[in-house]
Amino acid sequence: MSDPNNPNIEKRSTPQYALYQRENFWKTNTGEVPPFNTEPGKLEELAKAKLTEGGWYYASSNAGQSYTHLANRQAFFRHRIIPRQLVDTNLRDTTTTIFGHKVSAPIGFAPIGINVIYNPLGELPVAKVAKELNLPYALSTAGSTPIEKVAAANGQAPRFYQLYMPHDDELTVSLLTRAFNSGFDVCILTTDTWQLGWRHDDVATGNYAFYHGMGADLGLSDPVFQKRLQEAGIDPVKQPNEAGAMWIDNVWHGRAWSWEKIPWLIETWKKISGGRPFCLKGIQSVEDAKKAVEVGCDGIVVSNHAGRQVDGAIASLDALENIVAAVGEKTYIMYDSGIRGGSDVLKALALGAKF
Repeated sequence: MSDPNNPNIEKRSTPQYALYQRENFWKTNTGEVPPFNTEPGKLEELAKAKLTEGGWYYASSNAGQSYTHLANRQAFFRHRIIPRQLVDTNLRDTTTTIFGHKVSAPIGFAPIGINVIYNPLGELPVAKVAKELNLPYALSTAGSTPIEKVAAANGQAPRFYQLYMPHDDELTVSLLTRAFNSGFDVCILTTDTWQLGWRHDDVATGNYAFYHGMGADLGLSDPVFQKRLQEAGIDPVKQPNEAGAMWIDNVWHGRAWSWEKIPWLIETWKKISGGRPFCLKGIQSVEDAKKAVEVGCDGIVVSNHAGRQVDGAIASLDALENIVAAVGEKTYIMYDSGIRGGSDVLKALALGAKF
């Protein structure tokens, strides 16, 4: 709750979000209620009811028995907050700076693929909301909308490009060039998904949108990939399934990369972007965190892909503590996996994540 006449509101640099709670309490006087319940479990129930079966399976499926997903949540449960009282927080400020961008809070929109299976407008509504909130938006290489259109929807807001690196250097350069020319000024290479984890429901139902002519527009709009389609004799209009399959088989290709390729990628991105930051996503071990610093990464995302890639892996929050102790003063550490609410964000920040 918040008194709308609270004089501190005018001095705040970020919105008084508690007013939204007050607004919803008051609206019941005219018979109005919020469009949805913000409790994460209730949101999941609503998503399952509203999405197609394929949309729900893709959103909810984890690797194997979902033990890594469970570990993520258990780690947050184990870490407890000790509230302090009678502290003057009247002029609290949630703004922070990430890679030169001043944003409303130390949270952002993680890269999520094929948004078109949830909304016919794909990534565009999400990018637009990120702009309205002044929070960083990360576009996935597995996105279902051309890079340039997502950038237009995102306006002048900060945005990052998450790369799944093809085994085609010319295509990689084309994707990075398009991204930077469209205002995505941080490159984040995801390291843990050169091949999809085994997700039982997706496999059992053949739930792979790219193989069914849906979700490949980011790739189909790329000039180098268009050339590759032509070389293969595939017409994306007449053969959408084959074109989509060729695209995603370049993204989640089943051929692992190694550290030896990273210096080339960093150099390539720095040349394209004029020296903008390069980060690795998917780091869970101290050894890999140290290696990322050693090869010249500007930041890392401590993440286990929310349990979607390796079953039985360490909880990201547990990994974060060890990694912060080892390289926290040497690189910019971001956190991903298992977040369900504001208290989870607070715990991750308290354990050393910067974002």
